[in-house]
Amino acid sequence: QVQLVESGGGLVQAGGSLRLSCSASGRTFTNYAMGWFRQAPGKEREFVASISWSAGKIYYGPSVKGRFAISRDNAKNAVYLQMNRLEPEDTAVYYCAADPGPASTLATNKHLEVWGQGTLVTVSS
Repeated sequence: QVQLVESGGGLVQAGGSLRLSCSASGRTFTNYAMGWFRQAPGKEREFVASISWSAGKIYYGPSVKGRFAISRDNAKNAVYLQMNRLEPEDTAVYYCAADPGPASTLATNKHLEVWGQGTLVTVSS
């Protein structure tokens, strides 16, 4: 099983940008589709983005489409989330996830194989 560690969270003003990273170790990284999710206080976990092992297929949640970009570097065993035009509503703990299933199913799969510990993003108004 792969292990995931997120980094890059922090405090940013509305309109600013942040880049989250998720480093993977363990089993072959290219066996996995990767995704980002977030959970704000008092809210359910929300799908943010997912990417196939080859980066050929990418999906976004409706609230971030056009502002966020997911990418991966298989040589570095890493996946990234570039977040632009951040809004206070983007404040949440952001989690990286991995699953051997298709990237298209990460948004609705309730049993993803691996989760990171999360990194906090706070957007001030």
